[in-house]
Amino acid sequence: MPSLDPAEWQALSLTLKVAATALIVTLPVAILAGYVLARLRFPGHGILNGLIHLPLVLPPVVTGYVLLILFGRRGPIGSFLEETFGITFAFNWTGAALAAGVMAFPLMVRPIRLAIEAVDPKLEEAAATLGSPRVVVLAVVTLPLALPGILAAAILGFAKAMGEFGATITFVSNIPGETRTLALALYTATQTPDGELAAFRLTILSTVVAFAALIASEVVARRLARAVKGGA
Repeated sequence: MPSLDPAEWQALSLTLKVAATALIVTLPVAILAGYVLARLRFPGHGILNGLIHLPLVLPPVVTGYVLLILFGRRGPIGSFLEETFGITFAFNWTGAALAAGVMAFPLMVRPIRLAIEAVDPKLEEAAATLGSPRVVVLAVVTLPLALPGILAAAILGFAKAMGEFGATITFVSNIPGETRTLALALYTATQTPDGELAAFRLTILSTVVAFAALIASEVVARRLARAVKGGA
């Protein structure tokens, strides 16, 4: 692979940092949302499902603009978080992680929901009849059986977070060293005179990282499948 300059290595490091943060924060919420959609029925169930999947159908720029309104320094949530906890999202790498997490969230919820729906409810009912609280049943029965779907969700979420562009550039701009991920660095290279070589390097780098993530996930998936079969 062609050698990278320091700015490109910085973009790679920031991309991994943003994607990992988005995954760590978003995955537990996606598991909860997937469980609620799969196992609970209540008024507004369809509305909640629609809201969760809304980022899939909205233009990413719209999602980024909504995040800017809500989490910007003058936004109702952003100003509260900054004044109360000193947390800043707008034009910060944390905002890039937030945008990536929001865009990846619906892609993570769906496979988790399908995996939980595939778990036989009778197994959960049997555990409940033994006096186990619902949270214990979820942790001991439901989630272990749904692990393949959760793993698939994590892979999709990480991949989406790494490649997120529209919402990120709208919400946190394209600041070198702060919010410029690989996708934004590639965009910058294509808009720069004589930037073809840099764009080529970044394209190869993005492909290598994505391919390595896929191989790693395949290895983990096979080991997980053997572990599940062995414990069955």
